[in-house]
Amino acid sequence: MKNYTITVNGNVYDVVVEEGAQGAAPVPAKAPAAPKAAPKAAAPAAAPKASGAAGSIKVEAGAAGKIFKIEASVGQAVKAGDAVVILEAMKMEIPVVAPQDGTVASIDVAVGDAVEAGAVLATLN
Repeated sequence: MKNYTITVNGNVYDVVVEEGAQGAAPVPAKAPAAPKAAPKAAAPAAAPKASGAAGSIKVEAGAAGKIFKIEASVGQAVKAGDAVVILEAMKMEIPVVAPQDGTVASIDVAVGDAVEAGAVLATLN
């Protein structure tokens, strides 16, 4: 085994590397104290919902990210390809578009919400 001291972004790590282990990654022997997290801001306001049942056509996130902007509103008519929500992922703004013509039945997210790939962001009728 070999001992190394590595500094990453000002944090010092002591690592032990076992010789001859194939595919083994260095394991920190002593991790630095985690920086204290800033208190979280108040939760964003609830997302606007349609009164009644949600639509049958789902508008889903193509990638994991954060809701940057909501382009459409409940009751608005949209054409296939019209942006309904703008998703921010990896510092890029990605429009999430209507898969077909319809009327927005519900917006199921709010600006600032973190979403996973495949999450339903809105529904259309």
